[in-house]
Amino acid sequence: MTTNRKGLLIDLDGTLYHGDTVIEGASVWIQDLQSKQIPYLFVTNNSSRTPQGVADHLTHLGIPATAEQVCTSAMAAAYYIAQQSPASSVYVIGEEGLKQAVTEHRLQLTEEQPDYVLQGIDRQFTYEKLTKALRLIAGGATFVLTNPDLQLPSHDGLLPGAGTIGASIVAATGIEPVVIGKPSAILMEYALERLGLPAKDAIVVGDNLLTDIAAGASAGCVTVLVLSGITTTDNMSTHEAKAGVKADIICQDLAEVSSALGLYSSSH
Repeated sequence: MTTNRKGLLIDLDGTLYHGDTVIEGASVWIQDLQSKQIPYLFVTNNSSRTPQGVADHLTHLGIPATAEQVCTSAMAAAYYIAQQSPASSVYVIGEEGLKQAVTEHRLQLTEEQPDYVLQGIDRQFTYEKLTKALRLIAGGATFVLTNPDLQLPSHDGLLPGAGTIGASIVAATGIEPVVIGKPSAILMEYALERLGLPAKDAIVVGDNLLTDIAAGASAGCVTVLVLSGITTTDNMSTHEAKAGVKADIICQDLAEVSSALGLYSSSH
């Protein structure tokens, strides 16, 4: 890629790593972006980790990263609520990354009469929390969901994602949430603001056509699908039909992404 006018919004799980295993070429690819001074951010639906926690995980895998380069659905959700209603109160169903984001945006954590019920992944989710969410939302609290992922890959198989908890709350309340993470454009728009670029100058790179590519297209970005994770050659047509979008560029791996973006920037 030959110009600094473009920036990248890069997905993590399935694009740079699978759980605790780095994807071949990921570290070299990020180092190459750094050496060419191409602006980029890591954009993840993961709401459980703090930005520092995400950066630490990447660094542990040999991928250079700082907390300032990370955008999570938790950060975007807290920012969204703070923009809608500054200093409002929030009942959080989630983990440390979500709670930290809420307090950093000067929102008040509460369990009584909140303005918002904000839900992300919560591996200590209980029937009692579901009951509380039902009653608070029925009482008028706005329901916000960090991300709709139903499944999470892990080193020993799939895990239920934040969307499964969200589905139980929707079933209990009959209320659909405001969705922040991919495939919603809200997370991408937050990341674009952080990156300081308009959508037309940003490129979204991800492995999941249903989330990464759909969100990028919704935000108005160029999209690059890398076939290292969720979307494969075999399920591509199914995913395209379900998402209603196609990727602008499709690559087998990250090395191919670099050459494709070089071609792309020189021909546009």
